[in-house]
Amino acid sequence: MFKRLRWHYKRIRGQFGGRVVRPLLLTSSVVVVLATLGVTLAEKETTLSEFGRSFYWSVMTILDAGDISYVSTPAGWAIHWMLAIFGVGVLVTATGAVVGVVIDFLMKEGQGMGASGYEGHIVVCGWNSTARDLIEELRTDEYGVKVVLLHDAERSPAGDGVYFVRGDATNDEDLERAGVPHAAAAIVCPSDTTDAADMRSILVVLAIEAMAPGVRTVVEVNNPRHVPHFERTSVDEVLVTSRLASRLLARTAMYPGLSALVTDIVSGGEGSELYRVILPEEYCGMTIDQLSARMREDHKATLLAVARGETTYSNPTKDFTLEFGDQVVVVAESLGTLLPLRSARVTGPTA
Repeated sequence: MFKRLRWHYKRIRGQFGGRVVRPLLLTSSVVVVLATLGVTLAEKETTLSEFGRSFYWSVMTILDAGDISYVSTPAGWAIHWMLAIFGVGVLVTATGAVVGVVIDFLMKEGQGMGASGYEGHIVVCGWNSTARDLIEELRTDEYGVKVVLLHDAERSPAGDGVYFVRGDATNDEDLERAGVPHAAAAIVCPSDTTDAADMRSILVVLAIEAMAPGVRTVVEVNNPRHVPHFERTSVDEVLVTSRLASRLLARTAMYPGLSALVTDIVSGGEGSELYRVILPEEYCGMTIDQLSARMREDHKATLLAVARGETTYSNPTKDFTLEFGDQVVVVAESLGTLLPLRSARVTGPTA
């Protein structure tokens, strides 16, 4: 929240200072000096000490703390009332300015014109049915990850719990407001199923990679033929939803129940969930069978694959030996059952 307020302060500082603060200070200074000269010449001796006391009295009168007994002539009383009325005007102006700033803050936040100020969050660029479903999934994730939606719309389609930034995902300023440089990951979703939407997604990935190369980027692709073009952008992962769905449908047609099983594994909530964890050094040298038995005994988890560097070994042979730095993909009841093993979840920029 502090970062968000600081961003709004920087945004309105020039406008607020130029239209309110500087004119108010200048006018107040002129009024105080004129009142000081008037009171001193009308009632006091023209000495430096009397001028200083008159100046102090003028300032305090504007602040509604001046002593009316300081003046005793009609001219002095007139100056006193003039300062008192001017002080009320200053108070009204300052109050109106503060209220205006608060209203501006609330309106800009509601319209998606603010800045998230998050770190280690996930930025979803674009909106479609996939974005809607993945945000619902992230809401149920037990990590409690913060989500920012960057989308050009008048209102947030994501609902509560998601910080909305209205803007263009190819624009550097809008990416900054979404907190992309400090995000853990950015997910790019095409706005429709056309080839033009894929081309725009490429531009979004290029903009993100140029601004924050350490942020993990994942993109949904409409046309499988465009995958090589995305790979040239240094995107971390490419998901062709149509290809994934068709393969799962084919498997389900041949082996009933697979779609429900896969959906249960990759979805959040209760049941058996999919996790990737970092193995401690003591696991080095174990065979895959020994690791599988250890995961079942200690964590009630089923071993699916071993990730080593950029390569993932699914269903490795029985003589496969674990090395330092290996990570494993398992199915477990919850993250808590895997403790004290550390999650391999991306938590921030890695570059």
